[in-house]
Amino acid sequence: MRGPRGGRFLLGGLLALVLMALFFRGVEWHALLSALRSAHPGYLGGVLVTTLVTYAARSWRWGDLLAPLVKVRFGRLFSATIVGFMTGLFIPRAGEVVRPYLIARRQGIRTSAAFASIILERLVDLLTVLALFGLYLYVLPLPEAQTRGTLLGVLKAAGGFAGLAALGVLALLVAFHLKAERAMALIDRALAWLPRRLAYPLSQGLRSFGAGLAVLQEPPAHLLKIFGQSLIVWFSIAFGIWFNNSAFGIELPFHSSFLIIGFLTVGVAVPTPGMVGGFHESYLLALTQAYGVDKHTAAAAGIVLHALSNLPVLVLGLLWLGGEGLTLGKVANMTDDKDPDPEDKQS
Repeated sequence: MRGPRGGRFLLGGLLALVLMALFFRGVEWHALLSALRSAHPGYLGGVLVTTLVTYAARSWRWGDLLAPLVKVRFGRLFSATIVGFMTGLFIPRAGEVVRPYLIARRQGIRTSAAFASIILERLVDLLTVLALFGLYLYVLPLPEAQTRGTLLGVLKAAGGFAGLAALGVLALLVAFHLKAERAMALIDRALAWLPRRLAYPLSQGLRSFGAGLAVLQEPPAHLLKIFGQSLIVWFSIAFGIWFNNSAFGIELPFHSSFLIIGFLTVGVAVPTPGMVGGFHESYLLALTQAYGVDKHTAAAAGIVLHALSNLPVLVLGLLWLGGEGLTLGKVANMTDDKDPDPEDKQS
Protein backbone atom coordinates (compact mmCIF):
# COMPACT_ATOMS: atom_id res chain seq x y z
CA MET A 1 0.00 0.00 0.00
CA ARG A 2 1.58 3.28 -1.09
CA GLY A 3 0.86 6.98 -0.96
CA PRO A 4 -1.30 8.84 1.56
CA ARG A 5 -3.54 5.82 2.14
CA GLY A 6 -0.55 3.62 3.03
CA GLY A 7 0.81 6.31 5.34
CA ARG A 8 -2.51 6.63 7.17
CA PHE A 9 -2.81 2.86 7.51
CA LEU A 10 0.75 2.58 8.84
CA LEU A 11 0.16 5.39 11.33
CA GLY A 12 -3.10 3.80 12.48
CA GLY A 13 -1.35 0.44 12.89
CA LEU A 14 1.46 1.98 14.94
CA LEU A 15 -1.06 3.80 17.12
CA ALA A 16 -2.92 0.52 17.68
CA LEU A 17 0.34 -1.16 18.74
CA VAL A 18 1.10 1.62 21.22
CA LEU A 19 -2.38 1.46 22.74
CA MET A 20 -2.30 -2.34 22.96
CA ALA A 21 1.10 -2.12 24.68
CA LEU A 22 -0.49 0.19 27.26
CA PHE A 23 -3.44 -2.18 27.54
CA PHE A 24 -1.25 -5.22 28.29
CA ARG A 25 1.25 -3.36 30.51
CA GLY A 26 1.37 -5.06 33.91
CA VAL A 27 -0.89 -7.92 32.81
CA GLU A 28 0.17 -11.43 33.83
CA TRP A 29 -0.67 -13.85 31.04
CA HIS A 30 -1.67 -16.78 33.26
CA ALA A 31 -4.11 -14.53 35.16
CA LEU A 32 -5.51 -13.17 31.90
CA LEU A 33 -6.04 -16.67 30.47
CA SER A 34 -7.65 -17.77 33.72
CA ALA A 35 -10.10 -14.83 33.51
CA LEU A 36 -10.89 -15.67 29.87
CA ARG A 37 -11.62 -19.29 30.75
CA SER A 38 -13.97 -18.23 33.55
CA ALA A 39 -16.37 -16.35 31.22
CA HIS A 40 -19.99 -17.57 31.33
CA PRO A 41 -21.01 -18.70 27.81
CA GLY A 42 -24.69 -17.84 28.31
CA TYR A 43 -23.94 -14.18 28.93
CA LEU A 44 -21.52 -14.15 26.00
CA GLY A 45 -24.35 -15.40 23.80
CA GLY A 46 -26.32 -12.38 25.00
CA VAL A 47 -23.53 -10.11 23.70
CA LEU A 48 -23.84 -11.66 20.23
CA VAL A 49 -27.61 -11.26 20.20
CA THR A 50 -27.46 -7.61 21.27
CA THR A 51 -24.88 -6.93 18.55
CA LEU A 52 -27.32 -8.11 15.87
CA VAL A 53 -30.17 -6.17 17.48
CA THR A 54 -28.00 -3.03 17.49
CA TYR A 55 -27.28 -3.19 13.76
CA ALA A 56 -30.89 -4.04 12.93
CA ALA A 57 -32.01 -0.97 14.93
CA ARG A 58 -29.37 1.18 13.20
CA SER A 59 -30.70 0.07 9.82
CA TRP A 60 -34.31 0.79 10.83
CA ARG A 61 -33.39 4.27 12.04
CA TRP A 62 -31.35 5.00 8.92
CA GLY A 63 -34.43 4.28 6.82
CA ASP A 64 -36.35 6.99 8.68
CA LEU A 65 -33.46 9.45 8.33
CA LEU A 66 -33.57 8.83 4.56
CA ALA A 67 -37.38 8.76 4.34
CA PRO A 68 -37.87 12.37 3.09
CA LEU A 69 -35.51 11.59 0.19
CA VAL A 70 -36.29 7.98 -0.68
CA LYS A 71 -38.02 4.91 0.75
CA VAL A 72 -35.56 2.03 1.16
CA ARG A 73 -36.56 -1.49 2.14
CA PHE A 74 -35.13 -2.80 5.40
CA GLY A 75 -33.13 -5.64 3.81
CA ARG A 76 -31.26 -3.15 1.59
CA LEU A 77 -30.54 -0.90 4.58
CA PHE A 78 -29.35 -3.81 6.73
CA SER A 79 -26.99 -5.12 4.04
CA ALA A 80 -25.50 -1.64 3.39
CA THR A 81 -25.13 -1.04 7.13
CA ILE A 82 -23.34 -4.35 7.79
CA VAL A 83 -21.05 -4.04 4.76
CA GLY A 84 -20.29 -0.40 5.63
CA PHE A 85 -19.35 -1.12 9.24
CA MET A 86 -17.38 -4.22 8.18
CA THR A 87 -15.20 -2.17 5.80
CA GLY A 88 -14.56 0.23 8.69
CA LEU A 89 -12.91 -2.63 10.58
CA PHE A 90 -10.21 -2.78 7.87
CA ILE A 91 -10.08 0.85 6.75
CA PRO A 92 -10.89 3.46 9.44
CA ARG A 93 -13.94 5.62 8.58
CA ALA A 94 -14.62 3.64 5.36
CA GLY A 95 -18.24 3.03 6.37
CA GLU A 96 -19.00 6.75 6.18
CA VAL A 97 -18.21 6.59 2.46
CA VAL A 98 -19.43 3.07 1.63
CA ARG A 99 -22.88 3.26 3.20
CA PRO A 100 -24.15 6.38 1.36
CA TYR A 101 -22.57 5.09 -1.86
CA LEU A 102 -24.43 1.77 -1.65
CA ILE A 103 -27.78 3.47 -1.07
CA ALA A 104 -27.28 6.25 -3.63
CA ARG A 105 -26.17 3.82 -6.32
CA ARG A 106 -29.37 1.76 -6.20
CA GLN A 107 -31.95 4.30 -5.07
CA GLY A 108 -31.36 7.09 -7.57
CA ILE A 109 -30.27 9.81 -5.16
CA ARG A 110 -26.99 11.69 -4.98
CA THR A 111 -24.25 10.30 -2.76
CA SER A 112 -23.82 13.66 -1.03
CA ALA A 113 -27.51 13.66 -0.06
CA ALA A 114 -27.20 10.14 1.38
CA PHE A 115 -24.01 11.22 3.16
CA ALA A 116 -25.98 13.94 4.96
CA SER A 117 -28.05 11.18 6.59
CA ILE A 118 -24.80 9.66 7.95
CA ILE A 119 -23.80 13.02 9.46
CA LEU A 120 -27.22 13.29 11.09
CA GLU A 121 -26.98 9.70 12.31
CA ARG A 122 -23.64 10.43 13.96
CA LEU A 123 -25.05 13.56 15.57
CA VAL A 124 -28.16 11.76 16.86
CA ASP A 125 -25.89 9.02 18.25
CA LEU A 126 -23.74 11.60 20.03
CA LEU A 127 -26.75 13.39 21.52
CA THR A 128 -28.22 10.08 22.73
CA VAL A 129 -24.91 8.99 24.28
CA LEU A 130 -24.58 12.36 26.02
CA ALA A 131 -28.17 12.12 27.28
CA LEU A 132 -27.46 8.69 28.82
CA PHE A 133 -24.13 9.95 30.15
CA GLY A 134 -25.86 12.93 31.78
CA LEU A 135 -28.57 10.67 33.17
CA TYR A 136 -25.88 8.55 34.82
CA LEU A 137 -23.92 11.50 36.22
CA TYR A 138 -26.73 13.80 37.36
CA VAL A 139 -29.93 11.77 37.85
CA LEU A 140 -29.42 8.08 38.59
CA PRO A 141 -27.83 6.89 41.84
CA LEU A 142 -24.11 6.24 41.47
CA PRO A 143 -23.16 2.56 41.91
CA GLU A 144 -21.41 1.73 45.17
CA ALA A 145 -18.29 0.75 43.25
CA GLN A 146 -18.09 4.15 41.54
CA THR A 147 -14.94 6.06 42.50
CA ARG A 148 -15.56 9.57 43.83
CA GLY A 149 -13.19 12.48 43.44
CA THR A 150 -11.39 14.20 40.58
CA LEU A 151 -12.42 11.71 37.89
CA LEU A 152 -16.11 12.37 38.51
CA GLY A 153 -15.61 16.14 38.25
CA VAL A 154 -13.68 15.79 34.98
CA LEU A 155 -16.38 13.53 33.52
CA LYS A 156 -19.13 16.01 34.39
CA ALA A 157 -17.24 18.92 32.84
CA ALA A 158 -16.35 16.96 29.68
CA GLY A 159 -19.92 15.72 29.29
CA GLY A 160 -21.36 19.22 29.59
CA PHE A 161 -18.88 20.67 27.08
CA ALA A 162 -19.48 17.88 24.55
CA GLY A 163 -23.25 18.30 24.91
CA LEU A 164 -23.07 22.03 24.15
CA ALA A 165 -20.81 21.35 21.14
CA ALA A 166 -23.20 18.72 19.74
CA LEU A 167 -26.20 21.04 20.14
CA GLY A 168 -24.23 23.78 18.38
CA VAL A 169 -23.52 21.52 15.39
CA LEU A 170 -27.19 20.52 15.25
CA ALA A 171 -28.23 24.19 15.24
CA LEU A 172 -25.81 24.89 12.36
CA LEU A 173 -27.22 21.99 10.31
CA VAL A 174 -30.79 23.15 10.93
CA ALA A 175 -29.86 26.70 9.92
CA PHE A 176 -28.06 25.48 6.79
CA HIS A 177 -31.11 23.48 5.73
CA LEU A 178 -33.73 26.13 6.52
CA LYS A 179 -31.69 28.95 4.95
CA ALA A 180 -30.14 26.83 2.22
CA GLU A 181 -30.50 29.37 -0.59
CA ARG A 182 -28.89 32.17 1.38
CA ALA A 183 -26.11 29.88 2.59
CA MET A 184 -25.48 28.57 -0.93
CA ALA A 185 -25.37 32.10 -2.35
CA LEU A 186 -22.53 32.90 0.07
CA ILE A 187 -20.78 29.62 -0.69
CA ASP A 188 -21.12 30.10 -4.46
CA ARG A 189 -19.61 33.55 -4.10
CA ALA A 190 -16.63 32.05 -2.26
CA LEU A 191 -16.29 29.22 -4.81
CA ALA A 192 -16.30 31.69 -7.71
CA TRP A 193 -12.55 32.09 -7.20
CA LEU A 194 -12.03 28.43 -8.17
CA PRO A 195 -12.04 26.99 -11.73
CA ARG A 196 -15.53 25.90 -12.79
CA ARG A 197 -14.50 22.23 -13.02
CA LEU A 198 -13.83 22.38 -9.25
CA ALA A 199 -16.44 24.92 -8.14
CA TYR A 200 -19.42 23.31 -9.87
CA PRO A 201 -19.20 19.81 -8.31
CA LEU A 202 -18.49 21.33 -4.89
CA SER A 203 -21.53 23.59 -5.17
CA GLN A 204 -23.77 20.75 -6.39
CA GLY A 205 -22.50 18.44 -3.68
CA LEU A 206 -23.28 20.98 -0.97
CA ARG A 207 -26.76 21.57 -2.40
CA SER A 208 -27.42 17.83 -2.36
CA PHE A 209 -26.03 17.64 1.17
CA GLY A 210 -28.50 20.36 2.23
CA ALA A 211 -31.33 18.41 0.61
CA GLY A 212 -30.21 15.37 2.57
CA LEU A 213 -31.01 17.24 5.80
CA ALA A 214 -34.70 17.32 4.87
CA VAL A 215 -35.58 15.06 7.80
CA LEU A 216 -35.00 18.05 10.11
CA GLN A 217 -38.25 19.53 8.76
CA GLU A 218 -40.29 16.38 9.33
CA PRO A 219 -43.23 16.47 11.82
CA PRO A 220 -42.33 16.10 15.53
CA ALA A 221 -43.74 12.56 15.57
CA HIS A 222 -41.19 11.47 12.95
CA LEU A 223 -38.32 13.07 14.86
CA LEU A 224 -39.48 11.48 18.11
CA LYS A 225 -39.54 8.12 16.35
CA ILE A 226 -35.90 8.61 15.33
CA PHE A 227 -34.98 9.51 18.90
CA GLY A 228 -36.81 6.39 20.12
CA GLN A 229 -34.90 4.27 17.61
CA SER A 230 -31.65 5.81 18.89
CA LEU A 231 -32.57 4.79 22.42
CA ILE A 232 -33.11 1.22 21.18
CA VAL A 233 -29.67 1.27 19.50
CA TRP A 234 -27.88 2.48 22.61
CA PHE A 235 -29.87 0.46 25.14
CA SER A 236 -28.99 -2.60 23.07
CA ILE A 237 -25.30 -1.62 23.22
CA ALA A 238 -25.65 -1.03 26.98
CA PHE A 239 -27.19 -4.49 27.44
CA GLY A 240 -24.28 -5.98 25.48
CA ILE A 241 -21.83 -4.31 27.88
CA TRP A 242 -23.84 -5.46 30.89
CA PHE A 243 -23.98 -9.07 29.57
CA ASN A 244 -20.24 -8.97 28.96
CA ASN A 245 -19.49 -7.66 32.46
CA SER A 246 -21.76 -10.30 33.96
CA ALA A 247 -19.98 -13.05 31.99
CA PHE A 248 -16.79 -12.18 33.89
CA GLY A 249 -18.44 -11.81 37.30
CA ILE A 250 -18.21 -8.01 37.24
CA GLU A 251 -21.26 -7.09 39.32
CA LEU A 252 -22.31 -3.61 38.24
CA PRO A 253 -25.85 -2.27 37.77
CA PHE A 254 -27.18 -1.96 34.22
CA HIS A 255 -26.90 1.83 34.15
CA SER A 256 -23.14 1.62 34.77
CA SER A 257 -23.01 0.76 31.05
CA PHE A 258 -23.96 4.39 30.30
CA LEU A 259 -20.67 5.57 31.77
CA ILE A 260 -18.69 2.83 30.00
CA ILE A 261 -20.32 3.86 26.70
CA GLY A 262 -18.99 7.38 27.29
CA PHE A 263 -15.44 6.04 27.63
CA LEU A 264 -15.84 3.79 24.57
CA THR A 265 -17.16 6.66 22.45
CA VAL A 266 -13.85 8.43 22.97
CA GLY A 267 -11.83 5.24 22.48
CA VAL A 268 -13.35 4.19 19.16
CA ALA A 269 -12.82 7.70 17.76
CA VAL A 270 -9.08 6.89 17.63
CA PRO A 271 -8.44 6.02 13.93
CA THR A 272 -6.94 2.54 14.25
CA PRO A 273 -7.83 -0.49 12.09
CA GLY A 274 -10.71 -2.40 13.64
CA MET A 275 -10.83 0.05 16.57
CA VAL A 276 -8.00 -2.04 18.03
CA GLY A 277 -6.31 -0.37 20.97
CA GLY A 278 -8.65 2.58 21.45
CA PHE A 279 -11.59 0.30 22.29
CA HIS A 280 -9.53 -1.93 24.57
CA GLU A 281 -7.78 0.83 26.49
CA SER A 282 -10.93 2.92 27.05
CA TYR A 283 -12.89 -0.12 28.29
CA LEU A 284 -10.02 -1.05 30.60
CA LEU A 285 -9.82 2.51 31.99
CA ALA A 286 -13.57 2.63 32.62
CA LEU A 287 -13.59 -0.63 34.58
CA THR A 288 -10.36 -0.14 36.53
CA GLN A 289 -10.42 3.63 37.17
CA ALA A 290 -14.17 4.21 37.58
CA TYR A 291 -15.13 0.93 39.27
CA GLY A 292 -11.92 -0.56 40.67
CA VAL A 293 -12.19 -3.83 38.74
CA ASP A 294 -9.11 -6.10 38.78
CA LYS A 295 -6.97 -5.34 35.71
CA HIS A 296 -6.76 -8.95 34.52
CA THR A 297 -10.53 -9.40 34.66
CA ALA A 298 -11.07 -6.04 32.98
CA ALA A 299 -8.55 -6.84 30.22
CA ALA A 300 -10.17 -10.22 29.53
CA ALA A 301 -13.60 -8.59 29.40
CA GLY A 302 -12.33 -5.91 27.01
CA ILE A 303 -10.81 -8.44 24.61
CA VAL A 304 -13.99 -10.51 24.50
CA LEU A 305 -16.38 -7.55 24.13
CA HIS A 306 -14.37 -6.17 21.22
CA ALA A 307 -14.34 -9.59 19.53
CA LEU A 308 -18.02 -10.42 20.02
CA SER A 309 -19.33 -6.96 19.09
CA ASN A 310 -17.44 -7.13 15.78
CA LEU A 311 -17.57 -10.83 14.86
CA PRO A 312 -21.14 -10.88 13.40
CA VAL A 313 -20.42 -7.73 11.37
CA LEU A 314 -17.12 -9.16 10.09
CA VAL A 315 -18.62 -12.51 9.02
CA LEU A 316 -21.81 -11.14 7.45
CA GLY A 317 -20.00 -8.19 5.88
CA LEU A 318 -17.41 -10.39 4.15
CA LEU A 319 -20.20 -12.69 2.91
CA TRP A 320 -22.19 -9.78 1.47
CA LEU A 321 -19.32 -7.62 0.18
CA GLY A 322 -19.17 -9.27 -3.25
CA GLY A 323 -22.95 -9.12 -3.60
CA GLU A 324 -22.71 -5.34 -3.25
CA GLY A 325 -20.22 -5.24 -6.13
CA LEU A 326 -17.32 -4.22 -3.90
CA THR A 327 -13.88 -5.45 -2.90
CA LEU A 328 -11.73 -4.15 -0.08
CA GLY A 329 -9.38 -2.73 -2.72
CA LYS A 330 -12.20 -0.72 -4.28
CA VAL A 331 -13.27 0.50 -0.85
CA ALA A 332 -9.70 1.63 -0.16
CA ASN A 333 -9.75 3.63 -3.40
CA MET A 334 -13.10 5.19 -2.49
CA THR A 335 -11.76 6.39 0.85
CA ASP A 336 -8.62 7.75 -0.78
CA ASP A 337 -10.52 10.80 -2.11
CA LYS A 338 -11.50 9.02 -5.31
CA ASP A 339 -15.07 9.78 -6.27
CA PRO A 340 -17.29 6.69 -5.68
CA ASP A 341 -20.14 8.07 -7.75
CA PRO A 342 -19.15 9.83 -10.98
CA GLU A 343 -22.74 10.92 -11.57
CA ASP A 344 -22.36 13.39 -8.74
CA LYS A 345 -19.87 15.32 -10.85
CA GLN A 346 -21.72 15.47 -14.11
CA SER A 347 -22.64 18.92 -15.25
